[in-house]
Amino acid sequence: MTEGTEIGPLDIGRVMAALPHRYPILLVDRVESLIVGQSITGIKAVTFNEGFFQGHFPGRPIMPGVLIVEALAQAAGVLAVETLGLAGSGKLVYFMSIDGVKFRKPVEPGVLLRLEVEFVQKRARVCKFAGKAKIGDELAAECEFTAMIADPPAA
Repeated sequence: MTEGTEIGPLDIGRVMAALPHRYPILLVDRVESLIVGQSITGIKAVTFNEGFFQGHFPGRPIMPGVLIVEALAQAAGVLAVETLGLAGSGKLVYFMSIDGVKFRKPVEPGVLLRLEVEFVQKRARVCKFAGKAKIGDELAAECEFTAMIADPPAA
């Protein structure tokens, strides 16, 4: 696809075609918009039924920060795969680094977590992203991260 082309919304089927993740670790429920080569806005519906809420924390359920960052990374994976035309290729997007993570607001059950990610830099195999997780217009978390596009490990 041509850079700057806007596609979306993408349903869960299209998200699953781009990512190898499955329940219980698939953390992008839908994509509202994707601008090829530029940015993506995804949604994670945070529900009390998710297993991590049993222990994080009893009486005060809060989504673990590491899973918020993972949700941003998965949205970035969809952006990279769609931008590079790799959907269905079996290629994987691996974390290389996570920088400047800041948590601003707890993420509780019952919210729609908005995942806003944009390319900072892209090369053939390595991409850098900036991500923000929001609840409505309020910033819940932000970070920059780098990922590598690679073949899956040999069986």
